[in-house]
Amino acid sequence: MQRLIPLVYGELRQLAARQLRDERPDHTLSPTSLVHEAFLRLTGHATVSWESRSHFFGVAAQAMRRILVDHARRRTAQKRGRQNQITLDAEVEASLPTTSQDVLGVDEALERLALLDPRQARVVELRYFVGLSIEETADVLGTSIATVKRDWMVARAWLQRELSPER
Repeated sequence: MQRLIPLVYGELRQLAARQLRDERPDHTLSPTSLVHEAFLRLTGHATVSWESRSHFFGVAAQAMRRILVDHARRRTAQKRGRQNQITLDAEVEASLPTTSQDVLGVDEALERLALLDPRQARVVELRYFVGLSIEETADVLGTSIATVKRDWMVARAWLQRELSPER
């Protein structure tokens, strides 16, 4: 882990900054704290043998997602806010969660999607919660760009339906 941190820290910090860019202004997590918390979670487990760069970033993406969801749950428990409708636009940057309710809603829908199609759920997790590009997501999942594009398109439509206020 000591050798790994200098190699991946900058890239993880950029991913965290991208993820938090559209959060509310008073968000208490900074990109640095998100990365540090992810590292703590990654190193808090038994020794992991990283198979590849993609494997590491896949596990780091899951850790970041869990941190953001846990943070949103704590905030929601402290202060009940109104639920906003969220959209899953073609551009990830335009659809990042902006409230605790958004993060929790997407997380709950993502859990349901994972039961139907685990790969689509991973695509959404990597793109939505971590902000990876289509190409980066394909690399992490070890699949083709075309497959990721297709999964992203189908998963977005499914999640849009699941998260609509009319449902």
